[in-house]
Amino acid sequence: MPPSTPLPTPAAPSPALPSETRGLALGLLGVAIFALTLPMTRLAVGTPEAPLMSGLFIAMGRAAVAGLLSALLLALLRAPLPRRADWGPLALTALGVVFGFPLLSSIAMRHVGAVHASVIVGALPLATAAVGALLHRQRPSGGFWACALLGAALVVGFALLRSGSAGLALHPADLLLLGAVLCAAVGYGYGARLSQHMRADTVICWALVISLPATLPLGLLSWPQAPVPASAWAAFGYVAVFSMWLGFFAWYRGLALGGTVRVSQVQLVQPFLGMLFAVPLLGERLDAVSLGFGLAVMATVLAGRRMPVAGKP
Repeated sequence: MPPSTPLPTPAAPSPALPSETRGLALGLLGVAIFALTLPMTRLAVGTPEAPLMSGLFIAMGRAAVAGLLSALLLALLRAPLPRRADWGPLALTALGVVFGFPLLSSIAMRHVGAVHASVIVGALPLATAAVGALLHRQRPSGGFWACALLGAALVVGFALLRSGSAGLALHPADLLLLGAVLCAAVGYGYGARLSQHMRADTVICWALVISLPATLPLGLLSWPQAPVPASAWAAFGYVAVFSMWLGFFAWYRGLALGGTVRVSQVQLVQPFLGMLFAVPLLGERLDAVSLGFGLAVMATVLAGRRMPVAGKP
């Protein structure tokens, strides 16, 4: 009798990617989407010499469009109402990312270029890490904070260098951008905490829906009166659908999977991406100083990525 042929051994299933790795990948996707926000906002608002849309319309109008899309998606998903304890964090999320960041950044973008603003917004990872550490009781190492502070110092140094003031005072638009950064950090932190037990897409959807009673009428009241070129409307469409809505699907999921403190540092690549996008979209010049500061800020995320971050005690 011929020897029996051994059965082939089934291939072992490939191990799933660690949560932190998946979180970082989704976070990077969200950051890539957000990196176009400032150039597109600049394209929509115009300049002081040739204004197009008002900062109020861009901020409230984009939130209203995203809010209506969110209401439709929640209805299609038959998403359950948030828990009673979630309404407060949802309101704080909305104050940060639906009202604060869009409004302050839209006003600022009429007065500064997208390359300049992209570097200033590079302070966002530090602010998000600080909020995340407080909310999630994480304990970043001293090395992690040193890298984050170095990145923030580079951002502030760039703003002072480009302020054009003999007293090295920050430009008012830079102060608006830093205020926008703080608002976004709060919205990111609370949104990430909600994403621990809610679907990431429903977190931003509920934040946008509860904001509709304010964003919809304000958007309609601030509707542009003068004709606006198609390029500005296209830019508005991007910040409404991608920056204000779809980007958060990946971003909040990434923060929930990889940890707010850790994944927030992926935002340090956003200044460089924003500068790259501003060159073909707006015809801005990417000079050596901006590029150098952008690369230096990016380098801090590579160092911070290796630093330990302890979990809850």
